[in-house]
Amino acid sequence: MLAKTPPMGFNTWNTFGENISDKVIRELADAIIEKGLDKAGYEYLVIDDCWSERERDPVTGKIVPSKEKFPEGMKAVSDYVHSKGLKFGMYSCDGTRTCADYPGSFDHEFLDAETFAEYGADFLKYDNCYRPEDSNGPYLYRRMGLALKACGREILFSACNWGCDEVHKWIRSAGAHMYRSTGDINDSWISMRDIALSQKENLCYSAPGCFNDVDMLTCGMHNEGNVSSTGCTDEEYRTEFALWCMYSAPLMLGSDIRKMDDTTLKLVTNKTLIRINQDEEARPPFIRNTDGGSTVFFKHLSNNEFALLFVNFDDCERWGRVYFDGLGIPADTGYGLDLTDAYTGEHVGVKKEFWQFRLAPHDSRMYIGTLSK
Repeated sequence: MLAKTPPMGFNTWNTFGENISDKVIRELADAIIEKGLDKAGYEYLVIDDCWSERERDPVTGKIVPSKEKFPEGMKAVSDYVHSKGLKFGMYSCDGTRTCADYPGSFDHEFLDAETFAEYGADFLKYDNCYRPEDSNGPYLYRRMGLALKACGREILFSACNWGCDEVHKWIRSAGAHMYRSTGDINDSWISMRDIALSQKENLCYSAPGCFNDVDMLTCGMHNEGNVSSTGCTDEEYRTEFALWCMYSAPLMLGSDIRKMDDTTLKLVTNKTLIRINQDEEARPPFIRNTDGGSTVFFKHLSNNEFALLFVNFDDCERWGRVYFDGLGIPADTGYGLDLTDAYTGEHVGVKKEFWQFRLAPHDSRMYIGTLSK
C-alpha cells in the first residue's frame, strides 16, 4: 500500500524555484544521505515546476527536460537518485500550462504518465493552474489518477489543487495519496499559522492511503530561498514541525538541506515527533481552546499512547493550560497522563486534573504519554 503513513521527503520549490538543475538534484541527493535524513524516513526527492522545455516535442508530443538544466536527460537524474536508495519525484499540472508557464498535462495525461514512468518517477506532484474553464477538479484529477494506474509503474499521486472544489470530500476517490488543502506557504509565522489554523475542521478526512498536505515545510529556511518573507525563529519552526506531525501531514522538507544547520537537523530528525507523524492509525487530533490560554491538541496513537501539543498562536505570552476532564479524563477516575517531553526527551511524570505553564509567543510544547493512575 502506497502512503500507509504520511510521505516524507524533499521538494525543490521553497528554496530553488526555477533554479534547478542536474547538479543541484545530485547535490541534494548526496546531502540527504550525508545528513542521515534518509534514515529518519525522508525518502522522496521531488523536482517541482520549471524542469522542462517551454514546449512539447513536436514529433512525439512528449514533455521533454530542459536541455540547459538537465543535459543528460531526466532518466540519468532519476538513476542517480535511485542509486542513493532514494525515490524520485516529478511535477506536472492539470491545466494546459504549469503555474510557471511550462507545458501542462491537460489532454495528455496518459502520455505524460507513461513518460514519467520511463524516467523512473516514483512520485508526481500534480498542480492546478491554467485548467480550461469548462473542466473541474474532480474530473481532471480522476483522469491523472487513472493514467498513473495505467503507466506500468507505482507512482505516488500528490494532488496539489490548493483546497479548491472542496477537495477533501472527493480526492480519495480520484486515487490520490496526498492532497494540498491550502494555498502556498511562505517563510513567515503568519503564513504558517494561517495554514495550520485553516485545516482544523478538515483533519478528519485524512487517513492511511491519502493524507491532507498542508504544504512543504519551511523549517530552517531563515528567509533564504524562493518563498522567503519575514523568516521565522527556531521556536516558530519547531511549532510548525510539531503541528505538521500532529496533523499526520506529509513531511516534505523545503529548506536547502545542503546547508541545514544543526538545530534544524535535530528538529526534523526528532524520533519522537516523527513517530507521532508516522503513527499507523493516523488519527486526527482533538482540539481545545481555553480562555486566555493556548490551543491544545490531543491525539490518540497506537499502542495506547497519546500525544499532547500546546501552541501559543498569539503575539503575547499565554498560559499553556489543559483541563484533563476536557480530554475525556474526569478527576474521579484517578487517571492522568504520564508524560515525556517530545522535544527534549525529559520525563515529566504524571499530570492529573489540571496543568498550566507559561508559553512564549508562537512557541509550543509537545508531549507523548500514556494513561496512568
